[in-house]
Amino acid sequence: MSIRLIGALSSALFFAGSTAVFADEYYPDSQPTSSTRGDHWWSGDWYLTLGAKGFVAPKYEGAKDYMLSAAPVISLGRAGKSVRFSSLNDNASLGFIDTGVFRAGLTGKLITGRDRGDSDDLKGLHDVDWGFELGGFAEFYPTDNIRGRVEVRRGIGAHDGVVADFAIDAFKDITPTVRVSAGPRATVASKDYFEEYYGVTASESAASGLARYSPGGGLKSLGVGGQITWQTTDKITTSAYAEYSRLMGPAADSSLVRERGSANQATLGVQATYRFDFAL
Repeated sequence: MSIRLIGALSSALFFAGSTAVFADEYYPDSQPTSSTRGDHWWSGDWYLTLGAKGFVAPKYEGAKDYMLSAAPVISLGRAGKSVRFSSLNDNASLGFIDTGVFRAGLTGKLITGRDRGDSDDLKGLHDVDWGFELGGFAEFYPTDNIRGRVEVRRGIGAHDGVVADFAIDAFKDITPTVRVSAGPRATVASKDYFEEYYGVTASESAASGLARYSPGGGLKSLGVGGQITWQTTDKITTSAYAEYSRLMGPAADSSLVRERGSANQATLGVQATYRFDFAL
């Protein structure tokens, strides 16, 4: 199993730039609440979270072989007035509407790309460029311990498709500092997305030996995920998480998956972060 840093510098620049990660963190009730200091939209109490995560995941979407990877964790956000739920499966988000029960805003995801050097399975296929997925999200809390979240994002650079993620998480604080959560996942995508990651043209078929495949849009995967989060100290948070998905429809039918990969996709990881509090 090889170890690879997935674009650490590029990720850091992306997450620390103008589209910084504005994410809700899990803190105990002692977490400071927002301040009314100042008259500007940025006035108040903020936090900057720095850390790292290590995880085992497929070498590429649809692969049967796994690799150990690492990536930085950088998030910036306003301290909330109440404890919220945040899944490590969530992408970077900035909320503009927040009623306590319903929240919505912008979301984004960094796409690290794919090339033929990632696996012998990909020889003869086109490379996928680095890029972003930008869009919106909405989440709601039907009860105090259940959150539903939807993200809809369009690819920029990496692909020209549209991807929508759906997730429901039930969460429970088993101690004042330890929270567990789990729930189902689903992803749908457009034809352009599937063509980029799972399509095989006639020339690629001749070069790779894979059967030609031209996908449409539809359901990409169904799965389940969960995590354990431990507020180790007032500033340090550690987490362990697992995600499993079963590729469906256009993804599962791809010759890349059927002939060389696997429809079963899993990710296991750990993460540790340190929080810096400040006021503007």
